[in-house]
Amino acid sequence: MKYLIGIDIGTSGTKTALFSQDGKLVAAHTVEYPLYQPQNGYAEQDPDDWWNAALTGLKKVVADSGVNKEDIAGIGLSGQMHGLVMLDKDGKVLRKSIIWCDQRTAKECEEITGKVGLDKLMAITASPALTGFTASKILWVRNNEPEIYSQVAHILLPKDYVRYRLTGEFATDVSDASGMQLLDIKNRNWSDEVLQLLDIKKEWLAKVYESVEVSGRVTEEIAAETGLPAGIPVAAGAGDNAAAAIGCGVVKEGTAFVTLGTSGVVFAHTDDMQVDPKGRVHTFCSAVPGCWHVMGVHQAACLSLKWFKNTCCDAEVIEAEKRGIDVYQLLDEIAKDVPIGANRLLYLPYLMGERTPHLDPNARGVFFGLSAMHERKDMLRAVMEGVVYALRDSIDIFNNLGVKIDSMYACGGGSKSKFWRQMLADVFDCTVNTCASDQGGALGAALLASVAAGVYPTIQEACGATIFSASSMDARADVHAQYEPYYQIYKDLYAPMAENFKRLANV
Repeated sequence: MKYLIGIDIGTSGTKTALFSQDGKLVAAHTVEYPLYQPQNGYAEQDPDDWWNAALTGLKKVVADSGVNKEDIAGIGLSGQMHGLVMLDKDGKVLRKSIIWCDQRTAKECEEITGKVGLDKLMAITASPALTGFTASKILWVRNNEPEIYSQVAHILLPKDYVRYRLTGEFATDVSDASGMQLLDIKNRNWSDEVLQLLDIKKEWLAKVYESVEVSGRVTEEIAAETGLPAGIPVAAGAGDNAAAAIGCGVVKEGTAFVTLGTSGVVFAHTDDMQVDPKGRVHTFCSAVPGCWHVMGVHQAACLSLKWFKNTCCDAEVIEAEKRGIDVYQLLDEIAKDVPIGANRLLYLPYLMGERTPHLDPNARGVFFGLSAMHERKDMLRAVMEGVVYALRDSIDIFNNLGVKIDSMYACGGGSKSKFWRQMLADVFDCTVNTCASDQGGALGAALLASVAAGVYPTIQEACGATIFSASSMDARADVHAQYEPYYQIYKDLYAPMAENFKRLANV
């Protein structure tokens, strides 16, 4: 029996997990670390916090697993995307990483659009200039910290800094590189044209690999420190969502997953590159070699339900404590008693602005149709429906691009709700499954390592041998028909309010 390690470098912490080759979790360890916000809208982390967390995790899982270290065949990496890591010529970190949720680069996005042009950006990088992406962060450092910029010799993404410390190699993979706004998405390599127009040196960027390729090997020094075998392969790995897709078997046409976390994600595999010309969904290279994925992102999925619980549900929190159950289980019970459409009440979940499909940071949450007849339970049901309608927006765009979805996996904390999963199936009009394993990106990274190490010949075969459904919700045609008129009204609500959202933001 061979064993694989997946390291998932997240925003709140890094999870290191060791799996047997059949996908069973053997040992895992998570180390948390801080997020620094020196100003409003800023978000930074120390790259050495990621490395120390990964190093601690590796030592722990190797020691705790009880497996023969010679049977550990490889390591895969998954990580938060878009973060900027700048190193000098000696490989030393020059400043804290500006991470994915940082919003300081609005002027730099305008600069990128002006220098490259929106049409060319979309044709090459498949996305408009966005504050979250890495290119605008590079320009921000150049514009605001020239003394640091003058020392730059290497630019890496978060997981790739961990790789560098493991192997000594400067490398990345196509899926994570897709979020830098410097990659030619179609040809899966750095865009000389974009780099030239933005005056960013190509030699600063890491070598690009497919996610299943060997990108380096564990050094003798790290092997001695962790108990790993020296020289075991480290797979190129993938960005967090691309790795999560591998971890739930989304590796062929017609498959997708939806994440009900603080934010929401709808992610679909496609064998052929499909790009939304309006930039409402992202098109990135997939962790599956030679393939792509489309992805919609929604800012306030479970955040909406958490906000409603914290703001309006003190009585339910107390009742759940008395009954010894999770408060969200009680909220499910209450919402079930409200008819579809929440008695003609709709909720727009724009608590943190919105990305898909509106790309509007000024959008705000709305209850529409509120009347004196409505009770708190109606608002609760409307919140849950509104989140699902927002996720459905992405699926409609996918359908218009010709990306069809036959079945979908549900992930994230919200997917534990059977009631919410059934709502997803009914509104999406497709089967919604859950995975037997809930290890997500860490498992996906380990499966990528299984191919790099030769344990499985392809990622499809690796997933076929390890990924299984735990539950399945089929869409109900009659219920889908009941949701449809409410969804159509929901879709039409944003446009007439867009200008007033902007006016409110400027008051």
